[in-house]
Amino acid sequence: MKAAMQTARFFIGQVVRHRFFPFRGVIFDVDPQFGNTEEWYQSIPEEVRPRKDQPFYHLFAENAETEYVAYVSEQNLLPDDTDTPVRHPQVNEMFDGPIDGAYRIKGAHRH
Repeated sequence: MKAAMQTARFFIGQVVRHRFFPFRGVIFDVDPQFGNTEEWYQSIPEEVRPRKDQPFYHLFAENAETEYVAYVSEQNLLPDDTDTPVRHPQVNEMFDGPIDGAYRIKGAHRH
């Protein structure tokens, strides 16, 4: 029997941080369940390897040294409430903000 899909806890434009590793980022896409390669999945150390049957998030991520794109399971993310803008260069190409602690997709207006 296939497990029911979870509803994503986080949203596109939200600033999040990793539960264990020192990086944070802006969500720019969500997969309802694992959508990367098996090779990528197996490269994660088994003791911290997340379940596949949960949402996975694509982040414009940054740590102290660099900016990059990360792919992170929901169980390993927490909201980032520092109100510090994310410096990843692609953030400004896709989003406006931060506005009230989150980013808004360019051209999308809330009514």
